[in-house]
Amino acid sequence: MASVNPFNLSDSEEEAERRPNETIGTQRSPRDGAPRPSPGNPFSPPADAEPPTLLLSSNRTSPSGEGSGSIAATSAMAGTAETRISVDGIAAQLIRDQYILTALEFHAELLEAGREIPRLRDYFSNPGNFERQSGTPPAKDQVLGPGGPMHRAGSISTLDSLDFARYSDDGNRESDERVAESEGPSQERKNFKSSPEIQEPIRPLEKRALNFLVNEYLLKNECKLSSITFSDENDDQDFELWDDVGLNTPKPPDLLMLYRNCGTPLPSPRDMVNVSVGVEFTDLPGNCTAQDPPKKLDLSHQQQKEVIQELEYQISLLNNEKQSLAEQIRKLQSEIQTLKKTLSSPLPAILDMGSQKTSSSDSSSSITTTTNTTTPSTNPLSVSSTDNNQYLDIRGVSEPETKPDPSTTVTHPQSLNTLKSRPPVQFAQPNRKLSPAFQQALLSFCRMCSDSRLGAEVSRIADSEESVLLMLGRCLPHIVPNVLLAKREELIPLILCTACLHPEPKERDQLLHILFNLIKRPDDEQRQMILTGCVAFARHVGPTRVEAELLPQCWEQINHKYPERRLLVAESCGALAPYLPKEIRSSLVLSMLQQMLAEDKADMVREAVIKSLGIIMGYIDDSDKYSQGFELMLLSLGDPSERVVGAVHQVFIPAFAAWTTELGTLQSSLIPSLLARIEKLLMQGEHGLDEHKLHMFLSGLQSLIPPLFAVVLQNAPFTSKAKLNGEIPTIEVTRFPRPASPLQDVATIIGSREMLSALLLLYDYQLEHEGTTGWDSLLWVVNQLLPQLIEIVGRINVTSSTCVHEFSRFFWRLCRTFGKIFTNTKVKPQFQEILRLSEENVDTSTGNDILTKATVPIYATGVLTCYNQDEDRKLLVGFLEDVMTTLSLSHAPLDSLKAAFVELGANPVYHELLLTVLWYGVVHTSALVRCTAARMFELLVKGVNETLVAQRVVPALITLSSDPEISVRISTIPAFGTIMETVTQKELLERVKMQLASFLEDPQYQDQHSLHMEIIRTFGRVGPNAEPRFRDEFVLPHLHKLALANNGQAVESKRIDIATQLFEAYSALSCCFISEEVMVNHFLPGLRCLRADMEQLSPEHEVILSSMIKECEIKVENRGMADAQGSMSIASSLVGEDAKTKFLSKMGQLTTSGAMLANVFQRKK
Repeated sequence: MASVNPFNLSDSEEEAERRPNETIGTQRSPRDGAPRPSPGNPFSPPADAEPPTLLLSSNRTSPSGEGSGSIAATSAMAGTAETRISVDGIAAQLIRDQYILTALEFHAELLEAGREIPRLRDYFSNPGNFERQSGTPPAKDQVLGPGGPMHRAGSISTLDSLDFARYSDDGNRESDERVAESEGPSQERKNFKSSPEIQEPIRPLEKRALNFLVNEYLLKNECKLSSITFSDENDDQDFELWDDVGLNTPKPPDLLMLYRNCGTPLPSPRDMVNVSVGVEFTDLPGNCTAQDPPKKLDLSHQQQKEVIQELEYQISLLNNEKQSLAEQIRKLQSEIQTLKKTLSSPLPAILDMGSQKTSSSDSSSSITTTTNTTTPSTNPLSVSSTDNNQYLDIRGVSEPETKPDPSTTVTHPQSLNTLKSRPPVQFAQPNRKLSPAFQQALLSFCRMCSDSRLGAEVSRIADSEESVLLMLGRCLPHIVPNVLLAKREELIPLILCTACLHPEPKERDQLLHILFNLIKRPDDEQRQMILTGCVAFARHVGPTRVEAELLPQCWEQINHKYPERRLLVAESCGALAPYLPKEIRSSLVLSMLQQMLAEDKADMVREAVIKSLGIIMGYIDDSDKYSQGFELMLLSLGDPSERVVGAVHQVFIPAFAAWTTELGTLQSSLIPSLLARIEKLLMQGEHGLDEHKLHMFLSGLQSLIPPLFAVVLQNAPFTSKAKLNGEIPTIEVTRFPRPASPLQDVATIIGSREMLSALLLLYDYQLEHEGTTGWDSLLWVVNQLLPQLIEIVGRINVTSSTCVHEFSRFFWRLCRTFGKIFTNTKVKPQFQEILRLSEENVDTSTGNDILTKATVPIYATGVLTCYNQDEDRKLLVGFLEDVMTTLSLSHAPLDSLKAAFVELGANPVYHELLLTVLWYGVVHTSALVRCTAARMFELLVKGVNETLVAQRVVPALITLSSDPEISVRISTIPAFGTIMETVTQKELLERVKMQLASFLEDPQYQDQHSLHMEIIRTFGRVGPNAEPRFRDEFVLPHLHKLALANNGQAVESKRIDIATQLFEAYSALSCCFISEEVMVNHFLPGLRCLRADMEQLSPEHEVILSSMIKECEIKVENRGMADAQGSMSIASSLVGEDAKTKFLSKMGQLTTSGAMLANVFQRKK
């Protein structure tokens, strides 16, 4: 049996065409049963064949690339060879021996004949070959063998052996050439083996070429993100244009081709023989066979040794590939035989058509086999090569009228192995003698369609898992658009499974694109379903494919017009974070989320971004990203949306704090950075504090309290002693403040409630009995954090209720988290030392300056209210009484005490306590303290219920209103006015009204200028909100009297004070609705009296008052005209009603047809 060596082919197709008669015969033997591989190796030549000594090229036919054609031909490889030197070999010999002119003439003749060869073209197009003609030895990569020189053409050389510098125009490359010429085949063989021993550093041109090939490989294999990153890292190179690598530098094949050929020259498509065609051996040109050994060449011993080493390496490579190909051939032949056994059972008579020969033009796409069966006829089995031999084509097979035997019905295959073991399907044969053509024509009336795409899919039945996946990959893009939007989530499992297991990257990319675009605007449940599928996909395929396949889908939709789609992207980044490579997680994904946080306008998208960033912070381990995480925290805290800020406190800050705890920077960097920003803000805000930024920083600091306490517990001296065995008491529900999320729960941070309970027992015992020696984490809190916080508190503007509230809440959470023992032994002593409340400070004239700052309300509301037991309440009452006494006797501002009352008064729990403090002031011996108590009632009345006002507040105020000191009585007026503004009980209002009337009508108060000022100020404040009856019957008449009396005031200073205060009061009351009677009798006369004062004292006010008077007069006139018009409109409405009644009655009398009804509205002629 002859054999054709497919690895020894001619370099020129034209030479084969010139010798059509030089053929060698071959034989084909029929095969019985399953094909058996020949002994040894199917590619080994027979013993009588002359062994080739040199392989000029390595043209190999892959079984997967040529379909099944290679299978049919490999069993018939036998033959002999004749010796012939190729055209390329002649060219190489001429160049090697430096016959340059001869080679040039040879090149010109080949060009005229249209047979240009790459070697001569590359040689004569490279100027570098002619700059060193004198004494240049031949290149050692042209190794001579028995059949000619071993060549590596510039256009097909491998990446390891390619010298890009010699093709550039960068100047003289003699030094590079000498280095290249010193490298022999042994060095190339080492390079082919990917040896780490590199003799010289990479050249710049080689680096640029490699960069171009790597980028090209990434783009071809859908690694778009990696390609973008690679391009950014090599921004000095243009990856769009190969000429950027170097001038006159030929482009090598891509990386995949270089890897597959491993340094051997690439075959020309014209030189390849399709073995599936079944070419006769006589049709092959003579130069395709192995060559006889030529005469021995005069080579040095070293060159011969290198040639031998190179050839041995080539042989080892080819032997390995030969064994691999033989194994694939045996596997494919076995599968074909199994399929033939399964499906070549007797079919209906219409298919009994005998053996068919396939033409050579069809053999490249199908396999034609002939099998002996029990009947004389044979059945063709045609398998389409485009289906990878995994579909049974039934387009030409129709079912008989009789049903198949149920016992022989084929079940759904679980795998190809079960398919192989299944018995063949048997069909009943009719006892008829119809011709096959007649039967075929008869069955053509069964309307089956296989011409369309869907018909082709339906007519093919998958026989393996891979074929099912291929079918799903083709069909799903056509199925999805035709499914209702509300039901498309039902396709998610199908899409994901197919995308997960499909062998083709482009199909997988298309399926994942369909997944992310499955629903136009996915709702919350649909997004959760897609995310669940993405996580399942990631768990199955691993981090590399998640990066290459899922992340690009997220990147494409980062700027989608629908917020639901961008929301899906943001949520996907967090859900996929645990399954991504750590480098991508901390770079690309972090950058994507940062961009969305800064640019997206939808609150819900930014909220999802923050949550995903929190998850990223839980998995990041690159310490260099700490500063970026801190900036992200500040950026998100300043977001205008409350839901975004809420997500920051619930997810991002706890996760970021956990990471800083591991880095050891929570106490050393994170908390001090926030404190520094607060201090800087206070220094900049002396003339106007940015309360929003203060709230932002302080809320972030507040969210760090649970992680800080966890650090204190985990680094305590007793941590190693904590044991979970035995009975561990449960933690009280009120032990810790309610966390904003589970991530802020100290038990979650520690690990479990049992461990936290055990640590808390040891923590309390350590504080109470053993102290803090050696406890660095707690000492930092006591010695650095607390003093800095107290200093910051002293610099806050006490009149800013927002700042006081924020710091009070912070200290309250700090004290509740660290516990009662810590608060009593570490926090309170530091505040008390600063406040210095002692008997010596009570009688001083200057008082204690710190008592006027925000330290007082924050200590009272943030520290002393943490615990609500009797001793704690007594301590709070005593502190407030001392502060009130000290400030009153010192004539100091009462802002700090007022801030404390406002903050405590917001909680009804402390109303009784505050009333107790005020009663202490009511009965105090000093009139200054009693005045302060009277003014504090004004703040308390607004939040206290009316019962307490009636039982506790009004009696105390009436007591103070009869105080011997006139200043105390005057101090009660604002509180009485506030009662008139807020209380609705008539009896209570009458009592207050009587008390105010006594101040105004009692002769002893007629000359009390300060009392009149306070009453006018109070009327202007409470008048607009008071009951209208009280305003019309009491406030406005008394203001009129005061304005009239002020006209006769002899003291100019008092007159202008009263006039100014009256102007403010009238301005406020002018916005109220005032009846015409009161307007005419009291409001306008009072304004005229005030204008008389302002004409002399303040002309600018007089102008305003004149316009106010004019406006009020116009209102009175318009109101009178409106009344007159109102009476007329009433009369006209009565007339209109009468006409309407008459019209309707006339319409009701019409009982005739519609034509008569239409005549009613016609004009009379």
